[in-house]
Amino acid sequence: MMITTIIASILHMDTLIPQIMAQSGLLVYIFIFLIIFIETGVVILPFLPGDSLLFLVGSLAALSQKTLNPILLVATLGIAATLGDGLNFEIGKRFGKHLSTSPRWQKIIKPKHLKQAEVFFKEKGNFAIFLGRFMPIIRTLVPFTAGGSRMPYRNFMIYNILGGFSWVILCIGSGYFFGNVPIVKAHFTLIMLAIVLISLIPIGIITLRNYVIQKKAL
Repeated sequence: MMITTIIASILHMDTLIPQIMAQSGLLVYIFIFLIIFIETGVVILPFLPGDSLLFLVGSLAALSQKTLNPILLVATLGIAATLGDGLNFEIGKRFGKHLSTSPRWQKIIKPKHLKQAEVFFKEKGNFAIFLGRFMPIIRTLVPFTAGGSRMPYRNFMIYNILGGFSWVILCIGSGYFFGNVPIVKAHFTLIMLAIVLISLIPIGIITLRNYVIQKKAL
């Protein structure tokens, strides 16, 4: 779970994105689009910094709307998130059984994380597609689980679109309105890491609850 935090620190997104912005406004849109698409669409890469990246670009858009337009960001990244989950759903539908049982792939797709996603999906039903957007790791594995369970594609897409755009609007909006508050700006890297850690709390709760249930069953 800490991989997301480590990657966010190594990549130094708070300095990398402005550097790309200085080179090309179009390039920064493409770069962010690809990260969001890969994080949500490639089941073996659930640890890319999605929440913190959206918060960051929201705050940068508030400073430089000529380079980063917040409306265009929401539209572009909402589409990236929707397409990413759509791809993930298809991967789960076509290869879910093989990937989840193969010893080779289990080294990457952790059975523990997959189990958490399956429990979450069973408990929340279709609404898990929407709620899962706001939880790292779970965000990537829930559409994979939905595809593997043969959830009707039309139902999936409704919650996928609603969840994808809601997640993007919330994170970018938070960055746009609060990312340049002096105390936030002064500790921006720490704030981004805190966002990642806070977003992992629901996963911790699910893990703890499952542990307690298993203990009681013994």
